[in-house]
Amino acid sequence: MAVPLLARLEQLKVDYGKEAANATEDSLRKALRARFSAPQDLIRLHEAALFFRAYPQNRSVLKLSEQILFHFGRRIPRPVPEAFEKLFEHSEVSGVAKTGLATTFSYPFARSLALRHGAAIKIGWDYYEHPERLAGPIAQVFPPAREDWAIAPHPDWQRWHEKYERAGGTLTQLITSTKPEVWDLLDVPLRWEMGDSDFSRTRSRLNRRTFFYHGAPLLQRRDISIAAEFAKAPLHPKKLSAPAADKILGVIIDASAVRYRELYGFLYPDAKRVFHVDLGRGTDLYFFGVPRKFRLPSREYCAGMYFKNGVPTGYVECMWQNGEMEVGFNLYYTFRNGETAWLYARLLKLFEERFGVHTFFLDPYQIGHENDEAIASGAFWFYYKMGFRPRSRPSAALAAKEAARIAAVPGYRSSPRILRQLARSRLFFSCA
Repeated sequence: MAVPLLARLEQLKVDYGKEAANATEDSLRKALRARFSAPQDLIRLHEAALFFRAYPQNRSVLKLSEQILFHFGRRIPRPVPEAFEKLFEHSEVSGVAKTGLATTFSYPFARSLALRHGAAIKIGWDYYEHPERLAGPIAQVFPPAREDWAIAPHPDWQRWHEKYERAGGTLTQLITSTKPEVWDLLDVPLRWEMGDSDFSRTRSRLNRRTFFYHGAPLLQRRDISIAAEFAKAPLHPKKLSAPAADKILGVIIDASAVRYRELYGFLYPDAKRVFHVDLGRGTDLYFFGVPRKFRLPSREYCAGMYFKNGVPTGYVECMWQNGEMEVGFNLYYTFRNGETAWLYARLLKLFEERFGVHTFFLDPYQIGHENDEAIASGAFWFYYKMGFRPRSRPSAALAAKEAARIAAVPGYRSSPRILRQLARSRLFFSCA
């Protein structure tokens, strides 16, 4: 039963309307009662429920998907088998309730996570190849360890850290007492246990007074025109208060960290200038620059994260100079069937209004240069059909040739070899 039910839920992610909503409700009710033992099936259930929590067809779908997610930790066996642990720590699905992950975080993320999550963050000793590097920092905060640091040939620094903790010391104190540049050189893997807390990917939410229900099919790329979005009423960002900014930045850091991602702007956010804008259709964007001491030498910078019905769904990073902006855009893997083109057009509209940009461009990586994921998804054609064009004459000629072939030959798709050729140069969109 499990596999057909999951396949049905995955199909319904792109099948909206009244009948599809009824079918989704029925499938979610069955999934709520069903037992799934294989880790791959649990992952599929989690991702489907999370998608419907962000893009619900109606109130019942939202509530059912939330029920599945709220109690999802009960489905994870304890202790977590090794096979489960490996699968659930993959970057595309990491952060599920009652699982954990281990990686090295830069100082700003490590400090923020330790300060806010305390005991959920520990040193991942099983993953630490050079524990001797912690000798200096431990000796600094725990004087009894200085003797071994000074004269012992092979001290057990895990044991010393355990003694330090029994004496009342914390990992937070160890991190904050270490200089940022020193911490980054230590390569300390941190083990982060999700538990059933709200910082897990399963339960991370922002409170929202109203929800947007998709009673009709999701907007597709063919439904969207950047020019038409630009012509709509202006967007009006609002600056957050200091407490609200601190809270949202914590959510953003968590949502990024559980996916092993560290954006420059998320590492060094300007907490005094965090802005919120309602993009419509249940989508909120929170964006900000960096403080003066972290500004780039020649370009302006901002980063942000967007939330769909309160669920973090992706991020954007922008750099601009002389009216030309480079846009880095990412919708998290779970939500790739979501209204990507509409969201992208709304973001460009905001940046054009907010920063006076007249041209947008994409780094070749975004469309497939040394990026197999972008090649597999056909990212070049997504942006090309949105109106972006290469300025390079060879790339423009090849793109025109391929576009003509796609139009003339039913079912034709550009090969990975062609897509890699097309991804060698930037793509541009002019607002004029």
